[in-house]
Amino acid sequence: MGRFFTKTIATAVAVLIAAYILSGVVVNDTLTALMVAAVLGLLNNFIKPILIILTIPITVLTLGIFLLVINVFIIQLVDKIVPGFTVDGWFTALFFGFLVSLVTSVIESIIGSPEKSKNKTQ
Repeated sequence: MGRFFTKTIATAVAVLIAAYILSGVVVNDTLTALMVAAVLGLLNNFIKPILIILTIPITVLTLGIFLLVINVFIIQLVDKIVPGFTVDGWFTALFFGFLVSLVTSVIESIIGSPEKSKNKTQ
């Protein structure tokens, strides 16, 4: 549970930063960013693997580029699910996904993951 909480907080911060940078992304408040992060995490853990399996042939034909389409689809799905969160258009969702991934990685590298700190204490 600690890992999900830490990742959700890091993703929420990344969502706020990406919304600040990209003019086509609107996040009403911090609670909305937390909701976006939680829903994004759940969809990435449960729906995305199913979509990846179902689209293996086209993913292979496009040398993996189709995975970007899946990422955009997930982000647009979050747009429909979470009130107060809006992403204008396909390319905005693509850049939003890239920025959130990049910022989350930077944040997690700074604060470290719960597994790493747990292993250091043993």
